[in-house]
Amino acid sequence: MSIRTTCIGAYPKPDYIEIGNFAENAHQDTGVTRAFTYTQDNADQVAEELLIDATRAAIEDQLACGIDIPTDGEQRRENYIHYHCRNLAGIDFVKLTNKVHRNGAAVADLPTITSRLEPRGNHFLDRDYRIAQQFSERPVKLTLPGPLSIIDTTANAYYKTERELAFDLADALNYEIRALAAAGCRYIQIDEPLFVRKVDDALAFGVECLDRCFDGIDADVTRVMHMCCGYPGHIDDDEYLKADPDCYLQLAQAVDASSVDQVSIEDAHCLNDLALLENFTQSAIILGVVSIASSRIETANYIRQRLELALRHIDAERLLAAPDCGLMMLGRELAIAKLGNMCRAAQAIDCA
Repeated sequence: MSIRTTCIGAYPKPDYIEIGNFAENAHQDTGVTRAFTYTQDNADQVAEELLIDATRAAIEDQLACGIDIPTDGEQRRENYIHYHCRNLAGIDFVKLTNKVHRNGAAVADLPTITSRLEPRGNHFLDRDYRIAQQFSERPVKLTLPGPLSIIDTTANAYYKTERELAFDLADALNYEIRALAAAGCRYIQIDEPLFVRKVDDALAFGVECLDRCFDGIDADVTRVMHMCCGYPGHIDDDEYLKADPDCYLQLAQAVDASSVDQVSIEDAHCLNDLALLENFTQSAIILGVVSIASSRIETANYIRQRLELALRHIDAERLLAAPDCGLMMLGRELAIAKLGNMCRAAQAIDCA
């Protein structure tokens, strides 16, 4: 047995998939803050067969590299948060509100919450899962944005408290997660990078919201949560304001005690003291071992050494290797090179 491998979410889109995201604006500050405007999604203008082909290609690349648990590559999504938000009633994508978010790392014109949030009544991720799974003999993982991260990337003009908003979001996410599980998806991931930027909120109600998201899900579904330290607007951006990885230590005990089975943390961009892993006594750890915003290609030998260090602090059956976050910035060539080295490193470790 070797160390299992997975991806986190996004994979580079092919040139024939042009879906809007954020347009970067000129900004008067000279510091690290970056300015963006949400642009309307145009996925409905992309032919369905192209979206399906892009999903197939993303999965085939991951499998060819040796990934054990691939994702759908998020080929249909303009970004991992607003793709889901467009399927919730109560969010206005025409009325944009300027907001500083990511703890000052960015400022953006964001969709506005104008009424109570609830599902529109039609599931959509189960469709994405079924399309993706037909291209893989291995189980495909589907991802959803978590409540805290949705709150940070929208503007609230309705709810009196973020706690109230977070639990309505958790209920709406649970609606979609139950449909995913019913469709056969056995790896479901909640992305919550805001945990490490807003530790107090994560501890006050964020972890409880995670449990609410996964409420009613059978034990044969692996519940995954991802909390990276953030990614920049472009590759090799050394000035981007990342979250403090020391926050992992503050969060470890509470997250480990939750209903989550696997916890994804960033390690490649900024190395952790891997004694941190000893604080996770129940959860498996998905360790980020390749950077998703650097053009430097980590060698298989380097990645193997990092995984072997991790094994001093956690059992092999509770350790998985992955990139720090989604791979959308790298481009296909870099993504394949990094994933290939990561899989070779993981397969070289004999855990028998």
